[in-house]
Formats: sequence, C-alpha cells, structure tokens
Amino acid sequence: MSSKAAMVEYEGIGTDPNLHADNPVDKILRQDRMPHIWCPGCGIGTTVNCFARALERMKIDLDKVAVVSGIGCTGRVAGYLKLDSFHTTHGRAIPFATGLKLANPDLKVVVYSGDGDLTAIGGNHFIHAARRNIDITVILVNNFTYGMTGGQYAPTTPEGAIQTTMPYGMYEYEFNIPHLAAAAGAVYVARWTVYNVAHLTRAMVEAMNKKGFSVVEVLAPCPTLFLRKNRLGEGIDEVKRFKERYVRKDGMDTSEVAITPDGPIYVGKFVDIEREEYIDRMNRILMRRLGDRYKPYGVKHG
Repeated sequence: MSSKAAMVEYEGIGTDPNLHADNPVDKILRQDRMPHIWCPGCGIGTTVNCFARALERMKIDLDKVAVVSGIGCTGRVAGYLKLDSFHTTHGRAIPFATGLKLANPDLKVVVYSGDGDLTAIGGNHFIHAARRNIDITVILVNNFTYGMTGGQYAPTTPEGAIQTTMPYGMYEYEFNIPHLAAAAGAVYVARWTVYNVAHLTRAMVEAMNKKGFSVVEVLAPCPTLFLRKNRLGEGIDEVKRFKERYVRKDGMDTSEVAITPDGPIYVGKFVDIEREEYIDRMNRILMRRLGDRYKPYGVKHG
C-alpha cells in the first residue's frame, strides 16, 4: 500500500482507489531515502510525523525552512526531510544553525537532534545559543542513551540505568533539560512525550513561531539500546509508561521537573517569555554607538 495516498481497504471488497487521504508527512519526506534506519518501536518517527503536521498547520513556505541535525539516530532526521537540511558533525548542529540564521535571517531554522549530541559534546553550544537568544528552534529527542554508537550512557541517562559504559548502573547526576535551557536564557521551553502527539505538535508550532531561542524536549523510547539493556520491554511498553506517569504542569518551575526512575514525568509548557532576540539586540546597541553610520542587519534597505 503506497504511502502517497493511504488507501482504505475493506474486508471482502479490496482496495478502493477512490477513497484515500493524503498523508501530511509525504510532503516533507525524501521517499528515495526510505526505508529509514530506525528500529521498530523507536519514537523518532513519531516526532517527525508531529513535525510534519506542525509545518502543515503553520502554512509556512517550506523553501523558507532549514533543518540542521548532528550525529546520532535523531541526527538522521535531516537526511530524510525534503527541506533544505544539513547533517552536520557531532555536537555542532547549533553553530551550523546559528550561521544559517545570521546569514539569512528570513529563514526558519530548526535544530533537530538527540540528547547526547545536543547536551554532551554539543552542550557548550546549547547553553551559549540560549544565552545569546539566537532565533532558532531546538527539537531535542531524549531517549536517555547514545543509540547509534552502542548504548553508552548520556547526560540524560537516569539513576541506576544499565548502559554499555555503566554496566552496574548509572551513578552520575543527569541533566534536567528544561531547567538547563531556561537557566541559560531560552524564551520558550516545553517537554512532551511521544504519547502526547497532539500537544507535541502544538508545542512545535508555538516554538517555531516564538522569536528567540526555543526548546522542545521530546521523550522517546529507544527499544534496542536502552529498554532491552534494562529489561523494560519494547517501545510500546515505554509509551504505556509515558501514558501512566506523565503529569501536565504548565508553568512549573523547571528546577522541579527532573525525571526520576519511578516518579511522575512532568510535561507541559514551562517557559514562554519575551526577551530581546540576538540580531535585534545587536542592531539596537550598534545603532546607539554608531548612529547613522550603521545600517541595521537583517533589515531590507530601500
């Protein structure tokens, strides 16, 4: 059955070609790159579906969207999208995205990568882009592990979890991603799981429409290198746990939303504030210093 048009098949009747519905994901997927590399039960595909629906809802010119990914399972998203996209070096998605945004301020620039890529080797870039309030959106898929490279522990691996490089259980403190983003200066911070697809789609729309550095953390299962090592079942079992454990608390203090092994998973829109964006701030300060000698950057002149 083609993904171009989802046919409706009736028992005993067969497929009726006159009954079909367009799949919004088709518009932004490179079909020639299919099948994808993600394991059965992986949550990354669900996030891509939500992202496609968010773009459709925004009615944005796709030629004005650029997606940048780093290395890792989530990093492969950029290569599957029928958009201007960059699959960059490990941990360097945000500096590439910053360069894109500064070179062409009219672009809607989205960084789409994983917890390891963005908060371990890319952690310094993450906090400084938030500090500068660069107008980019970060979609951070958190599966608590390094999935592509063999299941090493990540900055988000929860206490006690078994990983290739933590064979007796994780004993380091993990990052609280929303708190890290908010403390560094992000103007929009949300967290959802792949169970909360409607809320996740809405959060992606809000984040992309927000001027400044915005972050959406998405909790997703890694069935092969996290769940299996910890004997937690399949991807669907993790989604069921998300359903049972999530508690929505919009506006909650981000210092209190850390994920614990058995506690509630707090989700929602935690931060939505106004703060002068990087280019606007640069223009204001340089105009104050240089007066008419300075032509504001990113503004069309005569």
